[in-house]
Amino acid sequence: MQKRKVVILGAGHVGSHCALSLLFGGLCEEIVLLDILEKKAAGQAMDLSDAAVSMGFAPVIRAGTDDDMKDASILIMAAGRGRKEGETRLDLFYDSVRMLKNDIIPRIKQSGFSGILISISNPADVVGELLRRGIGFPREKAFSTGTGLDSLRLRRVIAQDGGVSTHSVSALCMGEHGDSHMVPWSRVCIGGQPFLTLRQQEPERWGKTPLDELTRRGKDAGMFEVTHKSCTEFGIGTVAARLITAIFHDEKVVLPVSTALQGEYGEENVAAGVPAVIGAGGMEGIVTLSLTPDEKEAFHASCDVLRSYLQKAGEI
Repeated sequence: MQKRKVVILGAGHVGSHCALSLLFGGLCEEIVLLDILEKKAAGQAMDLSDAAVSMGFAPVIRAGTDDDMKDASILIMAAGRGRKEGETRLDLFYDSVRMLKNDIIPRIKQSGFSGILISISNPADVVGELLRRGIGFPREKAFSTGTGLDSLRLRRVIAQDGGVSTHSVSALCMGEHGDSHMVPWSRVCIGGQPFLTLRQQEPERWGKTPLDELTRRGKDAGMFEVTHKSCTEFGIGTVAARLITAIFHDEKVVLPVSTALQGEYGEENVAAGVPAVIGAGGMEGIVTLSLTPDEKEAFHASCDVLRSYLQKAGEI
């Protein structure tokens, strides 16, 4: 049986918390950290190894080299700088594209990596798709976390507003992991009941906050974290670990990821956040939701934003 080995490119806030989430989940036998700052990767690996002692499950956690990618089951792309206060994720675009073309893509190709690639680095949708195209992988084996974190934030906002557990809220965001993403409110459910119906039946509880305001609260969470602590790290670490759990356990669970669209939702030549089946084969299929005309328009608008940046990438 192949060893479950995860290699993480980037040992900063995001990469290290991905590793911590993997450790807490007991998900793999080996975690390897790669970073341009080799001492930092080594320090993070030792710190995580210390934490593993108390877990009862002690994977090998170490700093490594590009050679470690060759036999990795999963490669997490978490390299790159974080957002600064006032920046959007797309403001990172030019730095990220240069990093991919001049460094990351050649290294991955040269390593002989053939596992499943999960990209986190921002702008997530664009970086994930450029990586996929650059290394020549099918969409099943290379995708990004996309609107996974946006969807968690949305569920939290809805749950807090209505006073229920987040586990009772079924909701997701679609489109860009960023300012243009949209919420298909017609598909949101609370305990199996359509959210829009509950807003009519119990307006004092479920209808007191406009939908636009709920959407805004979810969208603003990332910048709140950046302005208050300079980064986001815990939430995205759990999103990555959840995807890896689904892959290693072949769960066939539906989760939001950003993947290349090939006619689904009427979109092509773009990668955007959509619900997808995640299992041992990676992104095993896209779930096509029935959207209202307004929701379709909002999703297409978000895809247009992402497509424009993919086109710009060819000019860099």
